[in-house]
Amino acid sequence: MTRSADVATTAVHVAREDLAGLGLHVPTIDLATTYPMPTIEAGGTAYDTLAAGGSPDGEATLVYQRLWNPGVDRFERAVAALEGTDGAVAFASGMAALTATLLAAVSAGTPHVVAVRPLYGGSDHLLATGLLGTQVTWATADTVADALRPDTGLVLLETPANPSLDLVDIEAVAAQVGEVPLVVDNTFATPVLQQPVRHGATLALHSATKFMGGHGDVMGGVVAGSSDWVARLRQVRAITGAVLHPLAAYELHRGLQTIHVRVRAQQESAGVVAAWLAERPEVSVVHYPGLPGGDPRGLVGRQLAGPGALVAFRLRGGYAAASALLDRLDLVTHAVSLGGVESLAQHPASLTHRFVAADARPDADLVRLSCGLEAAGDVIADLEKAFANLP
Repeated sequence: MTRSADVATTAVHVAREDLAGLGLHVPTIDLATTYPMPTIEAGGTAYDTLAAGGSPDGEATLVYQRLWNPGVDRFERAVAALEGTDGAVAFASGMAALTATLLAAVSAGTPHVVAVRPLYGGSDHLLATGLLGTQVTWATADTVADALRPDTGLVLLETPANPSLDLVDIEAVAAQVGEVPLVVDNTFATPVLQQPVRHGATLALHSATKFMGGHGDVMGGVVAGSSDWVARLRQVRAITGAVLHPLAAYELHRGLQTIHVRVRAQQESAGVVAAWLAERPEVSVVHYPGLPGGDPRGLVGRQLAGPGALVAFRLRGGYAAASALLDRLDLVTHAVSLGGVESLAQHPASLTHRFVAADARPDADLVRLSCGLEAAGDVIADLEKAFANLP
């Protein structure tokens, strides 16, 4: 479907336009791992097309689930419409999506990556290990151009950044990179609040496990971008096998129908909680783009439709206070991940960012809070109880 002026309409209807004609109200789930071959020649032709990153043509056989699945295709088309891109490729997890993107760069003979910290700890760790044959140069958003080399295959950034919620001006970075592909991790913002490709990025990457799934019960990743990148990433997926399961694709596609409602409601709660935290004597700093001073480049309203549903804050009592606070929470769950209907809090330095280099690791006094769909007052009450007599 053509992208509506309102993301809500797109989210509800995209990649479902043919259902009424099929006599269906919701998509079916095709769990087949393999498909009958009409002839040797037809099967071989289809295999060549799909293994090279192409799409089925008309009534072509689908061959094998690792190469193609109609439900996964529906989810991918929905994400592409929301991100405003030619297409998208879904994977078994967000890290599998990043891995495929890095492998595509390495296979093209451009293994060097310029990465802007902070990033999700798993992304940082993968780059730091060089496990996939990549070489990384760490940069700030203002020094990307200085870090580029002839063999630079990707520039990677995350905005809002995990866990500090730093905002990066995508257009400013895009102006520095020239023809080098720019990958933006859009997990925190989601397409509801930000479409990176519209601001000069080449690819928008998501851990679909988070806001897209939205309920803490399905894992996936997805990369949205141009047709040539879609073909390259499908080829990597076909060869490496990091496929999204059809049932997961169904759940993620269903999650997209309510993502606009959830993200906006969670964002509203996050604003209330952030403002309350800013008044607490136990808190030294609150990181939230919606607070005064939290958006120094004026990106909310220009690049972002809103400040999002994540809040990070630093405690005057340091690690001891952070540990005590997390131990005392009842309504808010002490757990990694984010973007679900329930509020989650975690200590990045000890968990998600544990393997980040010491000089780039989040400070030990930092707590990250993902606001869910509970009443903001109830989340505040739980935090207030946990704040009592902190170290």
